[in-house]
Amino acid sequence: MSQSDPLFERVALIGIGLIGSSLAHATRRGNLAGEIVVSTRSADTLKRAEELGLGDRYEADAAKAVEGADLVILSIPVGAYGKVAEAIGPYLAKGAILSDVGSTKGTVVRDVEPHVPASVHFIPGHPIAGTEHSGPDAGFASLFEGRWAILTPPADADPAAVDKLTRFWTACGSKVDTMDPDHHDRVLAIVSHLPHIIAYNIVGTADDLEAVSKSEVIKYSASGFRDFTRLAASDPTMWRDVCLSNRDAILEMLGRFSEDLASLQRAIRWGDGDKLFDLFTRTRAVRRSIIEAGQEVDAPDFGRHPEIQPKKEQAAD
Repeated sequence: MSQSDPLFERVALIGIGLIGSSLAHATRRGNLAGEIVVSTRSADTLKRAEELGLGDRYEADAAKAVEGADLVILSIPVGAYGKVAEAIGPYLAKGAILSDVGSTKGTVVRDVEPHVPASVHFIPGHPIAGTEHSGPDAGFASLFEGRWAILTPPADADPAAVDKLTRFWTACGSKVDTMDPDHHDRVLAIVSHLPHIIAYNIVGTADDLEAVSKSEVIKYSASGFRDFTRLAASDPTMWRDVCLSNRDAILEMLGRFSEDLASLQRAIRWGDGDKLFDLFTRTRAVRRSIIEAGQEVDAPDFGRHPEIQPKKEQAAD
């Protein structure tokens, strides 16, 4: 294969929301596929994807979409994986790579692996990138640039297939890491799932308050509440499935969080200023480390400027 040849002859994207559409843009930009096939059950969404020119071919039937594809990526809510994997399994091409973008990996392996033919390379994946927006219009080619993509290949995975999928994500702009599915789920439970759950809960609490009016909550949101609403605006179907799929790890992290929150509550009640200062100092250090790692901008107000608001704000998935 020459340097100008696409990495894959045909890429099938099953699901064309934020991640799927961004993959379509990145694949097109990098000339990573000779043909991009887009598939989604929604006729309206499929039509919109075609209007946006996200693919070269459009199929409502996922089984038809994967025929002849040497890379198939599931970009749908993880709760639908099992049913879709069962439908496309018999039609996957020999030697093809089957991957996904789901935020949990243990249940993905459980639900998908039984339907994957032995001749197909099943390599689960998770790009840690996203915004609070959804749908085919939300995607953009640079979504994955500088972000991590985690692969969780099985122990007996073909090294050549893992390498090829790694090159795909690298070409999309990602840094790639590999880990065990269970470890992935524990890591993501604390860095992604728990923050989203807390954000949903805080915004829900504010919405239920009687002592403070809803207009006041919105009017004064820039004091901190606003930044929680960005996470709480994420796709409800996706996050429902994430909570149900990674239940054990999330419950463990919620338990740890509840214990730490109780300790913080005691410190405030008893006026333990030293303990509060120590905690707030440690958390500032974490923020600095994230900036130094290139996962956030070192700018006031999270880089936002009221007079020039960015169209899309990137947030961990």
